[in-house]
Amino acid sequence: QVQLVESGGGLVEAGGSLKLSCTSSGRGFSTTVMGWFRQDSGKEREFVAGISWYGSVPAYADSVKGRFTISRDNAKNTVVLQMNSLKPEDTAVYYCAARPGSALVQTRTDWYNYWGQGTQVTVSS
Repeated sequence: QVQLVESGGGLVEAGGSLKLSCTSSGRGFSTTVMGWFRQDSGKEREFVAGISWYGSVPAYADSVKGRFTISRDNAKNTVVLQMNSLKPEDTAVYYCAARPGSALVQTRTDWYNYWGQGTQVTVSS
C-alpha cells in the first residue's frame, strides 16, 4: 500500500507563489510515476504535472507550462510542485497521485493507483 500526504496549500494573491509537497509512505518510490492533479468545484479533475522515474521526464499541462515546476527527491520519497505566477484560475484542490512500477507519465486520472487527500490552493485577484 502507498499513502500520500500533501502539504503546502493556502491563500495567495495573484502573481504569488506556493510550493506543494507530497510525501509517500510506500516502498519503491524511485520506480513510481508521480503526478499532480487539481479539481475546482463543479469541474472534472485535471492533470497538472507529472514526473517519471528519477525525474528525467517531467510533463505539464499547457495551462501551467513555464509557471509550475515539478521535481522529486527519491531519498526523501517526496515530490514537489513549485507554483509561480499564480492566477485566480489556478484555484482548486490539488491532489498528489502515484503509479508504482511504471516508467512514463500519463495524464489520465484512472491510470493512477493511489491518491492523496488533497490540499486547497486559493489565488485571490
